[in-house]
Amino acid sequence: MDFDFLKNNESFKNISPEKINFLMQFAAQNKSGNAKEMSNLILGAMNNAKKEGIQFTPNETDLIIEILKQNMSPEEQRKADQLLNLMRNLKRN
Repeated sequence: MDFDFLKNNESFKNISPEKINFLMQFAAQNKSGNAKEMSNLILGAMNNAKKEGIQFTPNETDLIIEILKQNMSPEEQRKADQLLNLMRNLKRN
């Protein structure tokens, strides 16, 4: 994972340093390009963020997911999108 991308990306300019640090720690965990593993990491990270009082906006969350998908094959990206849509639907209910 290219950590400089997190620090220097224009999309992250308005995100607090606390959130950036959390994201960098999270990104370090994403070693594979596997959609199932990514979804498990996201769930764990959401729980950890909640415990630390960190909340991400829907736009911030979408940006994070796109960054995580950069290491995936197109097939794994499709699987990740399907899993994320399922997670979002479950969260709404």
